[in-house]
Amino acid sequence: MKKELLMGTALVSTLGAASVAEAVTATMSGNHQTGIEFDSPSGSADTNAQINDNNFTVSLSETTDGGMTISSSFMLMNESGGGSSDEDAGFTLAFTDGSKLDVLNAGNASGSHDVSIPGSAGAESVTTATSNSAETGLDFMTGASVQGIEYHTAADFLADGLKMSFSASTDSGAAATATYRIDSHVAVGATYVTDLGDSAVTIGAGFSEVGGAKTGTAPSNDTGGFHVGLSAVTGDLTVAVGFADGNKVGTGIRSGKEVTADVVKAGVKYVTGDLTFNVGIASGDSTDRTIGSISGSSDAKDVTSASVSYAVASGVTAILGYTSVDASDEGADSTDGSSWYIGANMAF
Repeated sequence: MKKELLMGTALVSTLGAASVAEAVTATMSGNHQTGIEFDSPSGSADTNAQINDNNFTVSLSETTDGGMTISSSFMLMNESGGGSSDEDAGFTLAFTDGSKLDVLNAGNASGSHDVSIPGSAGAESVTTATSNSAETGLDFMTGASVQGIEYHTAADFLADGLKMSFSASTDSGAAATATYRIDSHVAVGATYVTDLGDSAVTIGAGFSEVGGAKTGTAPSNDTGGFHVGLSAVTGDLTVAVGFADGNKVGTGIRSGKEVTADVVKAGVKYVTGDLTFNVGIASGDSTDRTIGSISGSSDAKDVTSASVSYAVASGVTAILGYTSVDASDEGADSTDGSSWYIGANMAF
């Protein structure tokens, strides 16, 4: 309770610095994307389905007399599975020196600095075995509870082109159950941007460490790890690579499992006129074991994806995407296959 009171007092006192306002400034944005996905899974019949991704975001902000900006947002989603909403955003305080502080559900400083690796812009996917624990993202080991903060430095922090973030969170105070629960986390991330000849080079890296608990057998490896990535933009060409290594305690269908994983990703994007071409690969290997066990089984996923996007009109993009997955589960070949997607996105 003491931790919650201290955090609440800090938030109220900080927001209290703002002048009383009649109303904040609100802006709206979102997208409507719809298309058809054609799946060809191994060992079963081909299928097809309509895929929708509809989002509506309201952003709120106001600036105090002292120049500090207070902002927040919420998002409404209406997808094929039914209506839902995402209202877990906290507050962001933007200071006059260019730095920012995220308060409540603040995220993770490591994940904030993972380099974007080009891949298919389509909404296609390939379903693999539910027990397959291999990862294909660079920030799979990040994690935080809603009771946290993240501080973002201003640009050119300590050196020209450098920005950093620092984050920490504590537990919710709820009793531990059979499901893994985050007790605390700390993380740091950095992005460095520089010019190398005709290329703009971005290097991103992050480290995260999460402490957790559950009833019964205690985890021997909590969630945590590091990632590093590099992106180079030369004119209309973008080339990026990334690597991640860490541990993850499973939730949901992987509950009761500890996972040690690594990921290698690479991708290329080329823009010419109204056309954008994306190609990407991702290779993930992991070993999962029952919590507290010293032995485990290996899983893997090798993903290849590509897409062609065409700007039909302002805010309207037609997309053709393809993804292929080669997977193994518990050391043996498992469900994999390929998928095509054709659709369009309308953004506002």
